Amino acid sequence: MTDGSHATRTAPRICPLCEAACGLTLTIEGTRVTGARGDRDDVFSQGFICPKGASFGGLDADPDRLRAPLVRRDGVLREAAWSEAFDLIAARVPELMEAHGRQCVGVVLGNPNVHTMAGALYPSLLLATLRTRGLFTASTLDQMPKHVSSGLLFGDPNAIAVPDLDRTDHLLLLGANPLESNGSLCTAPDFPGRLKALRRRGGTLTVVDPRRTRTARLADRHVAIRPGGDALLLAALVNVLFDERLTDPGASAAHLEGLGELAGAMEEFTPEAVAGACDMDAGEIRAIARELAAAPTAAVYGRIGSCTVEHGTLASWLIDVLNILTGNLDRPGGVLFPLSATARAPRPAAPGKGFALGRWTSRVSAHPEAKGELPMAALAEEIETPGEGRIRALIVLAANPVLSAPDGDRLDRALAGGLDFMVSVDPYLNETSRHADVVLPPPPPSQSAHFDFALNSLAVRNQVRYTRPAVPLEDGRMDESEILARLVLAVGGMHGAPPRTVDDLAVEALLTRAGAPKELAAGLSGDTGPERRLDLMLRLGPYGLTLDELLAHPHGIDLGPLRPRVPEVLRTRSGRIELLPAPIAADLPRLRRALRERSPRADGAVPDGRTVPLVLVGRRHLRSNNSWMHNIATLRGGSNVCTLQIHPDDAARIGLTDGATARIAASGGEIEAPAEITDTVRTGVVSLPHGWGHHRAGARMSVAAVDPGVNVNQLLDGTLLDPLSGTAVLNAIPVSVTAPR
Repeated sequence: MTDGSHATRTAPRICPLCEAACGLTLTIEGTRVTGARGDRDDVFSQGFICPKGASFGGLDADPDRLRAPLVRRDGVLREAAWSEAFDLIAARVPELMEAHGRQCVGVVLGNPNVHTMAGALYPSLLLATLRTRGLFTASTLDQMPKHVSSGLLFGDPNAIAVPDLDRTDHLLLLGANPLESNGSLCTAPDFPGRLKALRRRGGTLTVVDPRRTRTARLADRHVAIRPGGDALLLAALVNVLFDERLTDPGASAAHLEGLGELAGAMEEFTPEAVAGACDMDAGEIRAIARELAAAPTAAVYGRIGSCTVEHGTLASWLIDVLNILTGNLDRPGGVLFPLSATARAPRPAAPGKGFALGRWTSRVSAHPEAKGELPMAALAEEIETPGEGRIRALIVLAANPVLSAPDGDRLDRALAGGLDFMVSVDPYLNETSRHADVVLPPPPPSQSAHFDFALNSLAVRNQVRYTRPAVPLEDGRMDESEILARLVLAVGGMHGAPPRTVDDLAVEALLTRAGAPKELAAGLSGDTGPERRLDLMLRLGPYGLTLDELLAHPHGIDLGPLRPRVPEVLRTRSGRIELLPAPIAADLPRLRRALRERSPRADGAVPDGRTVPLVLVGRRHLRSNNSWMHNIATLRGGSNVCTLQIHPDDAARIGLTDGATARIAASGGEIEAPAEITDTVRTGVVSLPHGWGHHRAGARMSVAAVDPGVNVNQLLDGTLLDPLSGTAVLNAIPVSVTAPR
């Protein structure tokens, strides 16, 4: 221990860098984070840490992080006082809404919002204040199919059942690579260790993926499916269960509606019919279905690869259908619904409001909303296209759609020339925020409190943890919660009111919604508005906890394993699980057409012998998270590179050598990337990682710019969407690959 301002100490902190939400122990010298290790006393992660968490200090101290607001003056972004930044927002946004109506303002939310306390608490208040329908989020580039299928099945788009990893006997994974992603829509620290424990206890792991990923290498069976065939395979598995009378919904049977209709809808999808389209053996399909039905407990889990495809919602729906038909929904060892400490207290089973799609549509292409959101792929046209309701002002919270959305070049141009005003809340001047008129930078994570509102509702074990800032807020910085509260006030005509006003209004609204006495507000604990709101949510939640209890347990409180609770979850109009909802039934003919039209091969050479049509898929890396981790030097290099992975047979046919520049072309454009020849991808398939392309002038990400990579989403023109969810089709994209001449 040293004296003075450089004293060394440790502090707990929940990691905000992926969905695993591991507990960390930070080593701090003065106000600088000098190390991070796994917190062995954390009730959930028990000491597990990945390279991202270990690099917490590097992210925290990144010199490229903005330290003060930026305001555009004479076309140039310059540092400004916080008061100047909010004065400008308060003048411009209400002025534009007064002149052009509320729909002239769009809001974009990125994935990092899920990983901060402020990002969970304030965007809904911002949207309620603006009253705009122009909401675009990363969900339509990622997970919206799961929300839509859950909404249609259970009546609640946030009722997502997660695999009971620690008790299951059989796990079927589709389009998921949790050894690299650490899990997604399934919060599970040490996902790799949990899969290895499954194997040790005699369980079975089957992985369906066109790449032999690290997860696939761990599996008992790896099925190298042709990309885009997930929904067809799943439909065939359901067909087998009905055809061979292997269905046994168990306790869920009392809550089911539409079982007979579902059986009829699946008749055409026999293993023999789908085998060619999936490039699988019909016997293997039957074996997978039989093993799933015979396992004492089993769980089917799918993620990015099964969501961001042409039939993403159907695939997400069929995954839950399989869990239901095998009796594994709401069963220990199957898939269950977590119950977080801040969830609404359970209610008795009863019919609900249900879930509706398409309550409004986008202005230009009439895309239906899903969960109140419009497709991110439609943002550029909503800015560019003249007419009433054109988006003229944009508020972007922790998002970089120029890299994450299809056809980033078009969106880049739209942001540059089509907006009257733009606000970005972001720690970096990145490919998107560089277009803003005002940039509001939140502080480093060590200077922020943390609570996982969304991720606790997806956790494989019920638990609750809260960490206060590990380091005091640096002079000149503003807490993210205050930034967002002031933003709400600025756009809502209350500029200058204390930020606490926003939290007080939120507390009052929550008490009213819960039917709780208003006097409860006076007794809330907490040093800040967000802490008071957290305390209220805990008190009203299913466990009756308080903030003081969390503060007394810095490593968390274990709330026990997941338990069956389907009756509490259902919000459908019938009060039952609706197995074949009308929107799903209406979309099944599209899947039947795909069954007839899918070519049995996707890798035939064209006549000149140099350009070969292939199918493109993405990939994840353990040391990366979309577009927002590429500026940390300790996480770059090694295998975390932007290369085009291609099978040796395809490379030889094209004339590509390892390391040579490959030209990749598709409907949205053309890019070039170094070829990486590897047999970890099946023939007919190539793979590029997501989130790269850090080459645009004006961004200030010096590490990322040294080796910028290419933006895989530039290959897409944004017109191909999953119609039910509005999710951009980012995987199983036909491309041509050309060798250098």
